[in-house]
Amino acid sequence: MALLLAPIVEAYRLILQPVAPFSWFGLQLSTLDVVAAFRLCVALRQIREKLWRDHVFKQKTISADEKGNSVVVPEIEPRSFVRDASAALLVVYGGEAVTGQVNGICILAPALAIPPSFMLSGVVPAFYTAVQATVDKLPWVPTPSLELEAPLAVFDAFSRTYLLCNLIPPMVLQHTSPAIQGNPWTLLLTSLFAANGGFFLTNLLSFFHPYSLTLTTPTEFLPYGWTATDLWCAPLVTGLYAFLTHAQPFWADAHHVASGWLGTAGAEKVAAVDAETARAVCVVVLAGLFTSRAVKNFGPAAAKPKTKTQ
Repeated sequence: MALLLAPIVEAYRLILQPVAPFSWFGLQLSTLDVVAAFRLCVALRQIREKLWRDHVFKQKTISADEKGNSVVVPEIEPRSFVRDASAALLVVYGGEAVTGQVNGICILAPALAIPPSFMLSGVVPAFYTAVQATVDKLPWVPTPSLELEAPLAVFDAFSRTYLLCNLIPPMVLQHTSPAIQGNPWTLLLTSLFAANGGFFLTNLLSFFHPYSLTLTTPTEFLPYGWTATDLWCAPLVTGLYAFLTHAQPFWADAHHVASGWLGTAGAEKVAAVDAETARAVCVVVLAGLFTSRAVKNFGPAAAKPKTKTQ
């Protein structure tokens, strides 16, 4: 298995190296950071443009077919760069605001009054703001399609795995409280909130819609919203990584028990998988999930019109 995962391990070592011109100024921004920032900002623009088209179509449909009806469609509001940049930063830092991470510490009590990471350094917020401005100036961005999203699913797996395996777990594993540090439930819950908190807040406040900010039901709370891949894959991948690396005593015991069920464990404890190999396994899992999502959302089956059944 290690031989099959070696290309992924080496790819991570390459894309996590600081990249010029940022490295010239001592900024530790890697290729993964740069590409992930552009990928996110382009995706956010695609979401905004789709919601704008849907809203315009809804306005035309209602004015033509339901004139005089009591249904009120909000008026389109002029777009503001501040709003778009704030939405991007909220997506990036919203989960951190929920979990309160700073320097590897999970702030579960607001009374601790420890500032979040974006209050300690403005490099990453400024970088995302600049990327958002650049993407907004592009004459157009491609509409999501299977041909576009299927290859990007692999990169999304790399970037999301790095978040779920390298950035989020230390928030719990390096906590000063032993009760939190060794708690597997805290680890999974932190992964769920940190990875999804940003989009939850932007959906709650209608940041991407073309009308004024309005409280609305987030998609996660709509029927079957909990089935979204991005939502449940976060604790799944973090749990898998902890399971393989024995990040907490619970996961070491679980690994030994699972190996016993499979008949591969002896009397001694099962050895932990090294962190890079475990992360590569998570990439393979996420790549499969994201590719399946792309096929489901943009494949031939999604393009077929739904027929009404009696």
